[in-house]
Amino acid sequence: MKKIISFLILVNLFFCLSAAELTARFVTGEAVKKDSLEESLSYLKGQVAKMNLPAEKRATYVFIATLEEQMALYDQAQKSYAQAASIAAGDAEGMPKKSNEEIVLDAIRCALSSGDYMTADSYLNSAVRNTRNEKIQAYIKLYTQWSALCRAEKVDDIQEPLVMLQAYLKLDSMECLRPAIYLTLWYLTGDKSYSQQIASKYPKSPEAAIVKGDVQLLPTPFWFFVPKSGEAEQGTGSYADTSSSSGTSSSAANETSSSQGQSAASSKITKWQLGLFRTQSNAKLLVDELKSKGFEAYTTSETRASGTTYYIVLVNEDKSGNMADKLRNAGYDCYAVD
Repeated sequence: MKKIISFLILVNLFFCLSAAELTARFVTGEAVKKDSLEESLSYLKGQVAKMNLPAEKRATYVFIATLEEQMALYDQAQKSYAQAASIAAGDAEGMPKKSNEEIVLDAIRCALSSGDYMTADSYLNSAVRNTRNEKIQAYIKLYTQWSALCRAEKVDDIQEPLVMLQAYLKLDSMECLRPAIYLTLWYLTGDKSYSQQIASKYPKSPEAAIVKGDVQLLPTPFWFFVPKSGEAEQGTGSYADTSSSSGTSSSAANETSSSQGQSAASSKITKWQLGLFRTQSNAKLLVDELKSKGFEAYTTSETRASGTTYYIVLVNEDKSGNMADKLRNAGYDCYAVD
């Protein structure tokens, strides 16, 4: 009997040690070695289910969310960020330090990117609103106005958020977000004075690259469906790598967005997205136009958590690997999806 008990103790100790060795640092390191983002995500989701240490699970969920956000899977990303934020734990060893409040902000950003203002509001109205962190409070103010813009259906609906954003420009506490506020005001009104402020005061910012025309905003519901009182015209800068604007999906210079998944993001591109539409007929019009110019365009549909179905216009990468250049030379903005 003693031998049996000893054997069971050893077996239990072995499994405890194995679980302890399964760290976020190890599994994320293995994930970036995979051939595609899909494989990385599949591997990570399998490993996080095996983890017992809260800090390691929390860090791994943040990494998963980062990859999902890079892939424009905003509904999934906000859920993964929320899962991470729900775990009461500190930072995992060897992983980026991030507070739960910052992770909640990430979840809000992704919800807004997908146009899901109801989920964004639920996060905004959580315990994070009671934070004493001035920077977190600044993001809450900005995201509250972005959520109001998501709900807007006509130009009149954006007037109150515009007034609030203009007022925020005068607050010292909003200094860290002024480029994003200027960008929002410029995009919604077309007022060149805002873009000039960005270019002169924040010349090296992602917002400056956008107004100069060096990068394009991702075609997400937040930017494409909000009503506008004027047309914002970009400059004629040379087009830069689309990864330069990945942080501006709904937050133009969000300093809380993580760069953890950059290594995995270098996986092979398979297709390019050119548009995101609420109306299938509008998506078809773009597809027909692209086909008339020799591009093999097609649509897929995706239903978001808000219940809205979007129709996505895509063109597959070709053997030359230069499809993005061909599309841009033909006058179409696009960004890579897997």
